[in-house]
Amino acid sequence: MIVDTGWHKRFRGQGYRLTIPREAILHVLSNTEEHLSAEDIYMVVHQKYPAIGLTTVYRTLDILVQMGVVFKFDFGDGRSRYELTEHFSRKKHHHHLICTMCSRIIDYTDFIDDELELLDRTKKTLSKKHNFQITGHMMQFYGLCEKCKT
Repeated sequence: MIVDTGWHKRFRGQGYRLTIPREAILHVLSNTEEHLSAEDIYMVVHQKYPAIGLTTVYRTLDILVQMGVVFKFDFGDGRSRYELTEHFSRKKHHHHLICTMCSRIIDYTDFIDDELELLDRTKKTLSKKHNFQITGHMMQFYGLCEKCKT
């Protein structure tokens, strides 16, 4: 199912096996642009593997988050959402715009030079101020999307 043979090595390197449920969940996350909940992932996985339960999906997502393979997001709608980290997905670095009315999530990727410079300065300042090595960041902006603000 997953064509990347590096998954087996990565799992073994962290003391895990690449089981069918784990592979199925990685497959779902690898083939979507959406920010899926555990229930969304379960519905897709369950179609092909009816023996895989929702509890297994939750446990597997927790492991994938611990391994640094998946990001877990709380966009304020009461459901955690998941996506592969940039290292493992086709997506490039992005931030999220979340509509507080309809819960629409927009990936923001078209950064301009001023934004990139501001982020770089902010990271350098925080690193120095707190003697902290920053290895990544996630930003979420909340407001109203184009449809909801009218």
